[in-house]
Amino acid sequence: MGREIDESWIDEAIARYRRLDQLRAEFDQAVASHAVSVHSPDNSIEVVVTAAGAITDVRINGTLHHRNPSEFAREIRAVVTTAADAARWARDKLAAEVFGKLPPLGED
Repeated sequence: MGREIDESWIDEAIARYRRLDQLRAEFDQAVASHAVSVHSPDNSIEVVVTAAGAITDVRINGTLHHRNPSEFAREIRAVVTTAADAARWARDKLAAEVFGKLPPLGED
């Protein structure tokens, strides 16, 4: 005895796959273009990072000649860690916005 094929379910699954593919492309574009700016605890360093995690800019506020090298290194580590956390947060927020509107299969 052969199995019946539910063509409407298959058509719906194909349409859903195409929609997921489109949403994934929108998400990839959004994470590459969305940037977040973070500062070191002492505000001497600013890092701009995309939601994809790429650091696009680093700015140093003030002069460096009076800075203690180990203190400055701590500030750099702190701001880079904060930038990674900010990128993760932005990526999660964008994912919720893009994929959160997708209804479960069978509820389109």
